[in-house]
Amino acid sequence: MSRYKQQPLSFEGLSTIPIEARGGKVRIEHFADPHIKGTGLTSWLEHLPRILAADSLRATAAALRQARSKQKAILWGLGGHVIKCGLAPVLADLMDRGFATAFAMNGAASIHDFEIGIAGATSEDVEAVLPDGRFGTAEETGREMNLAISAGLKDGLGMGEALGRSLEPIVKYPEHCLLSRAYRRGVPVCVHVAIGTDTPHTHPLADGGAIGETAYQDFRLFSSLVRGLDGGGVYVNAGSAVVLPEVFLKAVSVVRNLGYPLGNFTTVNLDFLQHYRPKVNVVERPHAGSGGMGYSITGHHEIMIPLLAAILVEAE
Repeated sequence: MSRYKQQPLSFEGLSTIPIEARGGKVRIEHFADPHIKGTGLTSWLEHLPRILAADSLRATAAALRQARSKQKAILWGLGGHVIKCGLAPVLADLMDRGFATAFAMNGAASIHDFEIGIAGATSEDVEAVLPDGRFGTAEETGREMNLAISAGLKDGLGMGEALGRSLEPIVKYPEHCLLSRAYRRGVPVCVHVAIGTDTPHTHPLADGGAIGETAYQDFRLFSSLVRGLDGGGVYVNAGSAVVLPEVFLKAVSVVRNLGYPLGNFTTVNLDFLQHYRPKVNVVERPHAGSGGMGYSITGHHEIMIPLLAAILVEAE
């Protein structure tokens, strides 16, 4: 016998309703169909369930195709992991096909991409070199990036364009370097850094004024690019949890503050974790009172970005 004074509630007399009257948010018409061998990726996409992330993936692909057909801006914001995972050739191919009209990078993305361009390798073993202070001390990276930024300041360039220009005489692996390929096509790349977050900031040639001024130039350029999202453009935030979501939201506010129309566009956060800032600053807040849609797609960059790219290519 129970020692509790409170007795279980009797469910006798509880009313019920027919399942037909209740209805259901998930119905059999939403279910997946088995993949048919040899029917291709477009068929595979159509056979996914019409529920949650599968619908978000379809909607993202459709928004990108529509933005290209309407010649609207398609902006990709890239965190360091995206480049470090070897996706620059995939992103450059999307650029060549018109599915990327400009890129924004945080500092890490620009470093990894720059190193790949000049050395064909990046991403040091931090745990092995941090104990004796060798972390972030690669001479070529610090020297060439800081020289590029200082030269860019003198010529009125933003950091992204300055880095792309500087690679022209020294790049060894241009097909694997997004900064190089974008510069050659005249596609804008904006680099947004926080002082002290990036290894070139510890090099003796680092010039805080040049870093700040060229990054600010890129913020102004990025704000101009964000104007082009109005009426059907797409912004994809891939792998940046803090810097680029903050930069994007500020650019949205600046554009509207200056009186430019900015509504009815699509935003996507693509990452293997859904963090707070991308969720609110990319997926939700930009659409408040202005139309458009935001989507969150969760998955590893090295799988999801090539998958999305393949879906776009197959549908051409």
